Amino acid sequence: MSRARDRSVRVFAEEGLNARLERIAKEAGVGSGTLYRNFPTREVLIEAAYRSELSRLCDAAPGLLAAMPPREALRAWMGRFIDYATAKLGMAEALRAVVDSGVNPYARSHELMMTALTSLLDAATAAGTIRSDIKATDMFAALTGVALASGKPDQREQAERLLDLTLDGLRYGAAG
Repeated sequence: MSRARDRSVRVFAEEGLNARLERIAKEAGVGSGTLYRNFPTREVLIEAAYRSELSRLCDAAPGLLAAMPPREALRAWMGRFIDYATAKLGMAEALRAVVDSGVNPYARSHELMMTALTSLLDAATAAGTIRSDIKATDMFAALTGVALASGKPDQREQAERLLDLTLDGLRYGAAG
């Protein structure tokens, strides 16, 4: 059902709350009955899709750190944050419906992101490639600002430039 969660993010981002669940099932390669058995309501599917995007973002940090130098891992994660934010902005109407149903899909979002960001920042600081006075909350605020200013799919080039600018700002004072 992970394929259904992944497809639903894109479909809800494109079509909003009125997205047809039959389209999601078809794109995921499952029958509508299977989709409904696993996600009995639209809100359950939206919540699962959001949590899947959040996990994909936060769970990427250790793998990125294992695969590349810390500063590059941080920059790669920053790009993934924009992907996450773009999907979340596209799903805003659908996520509001989940909240209105009494469910808080964001319950652990901040904690998970701070953990991922802290690990990336700590590794880059230890490597001496970024300044040491930046906290995960600072970085989250900067990334959120980039996402709000340039989080639409057609603004991706600008978002990438802003992420590079942000990362360049982290370099200042790293060596001394």
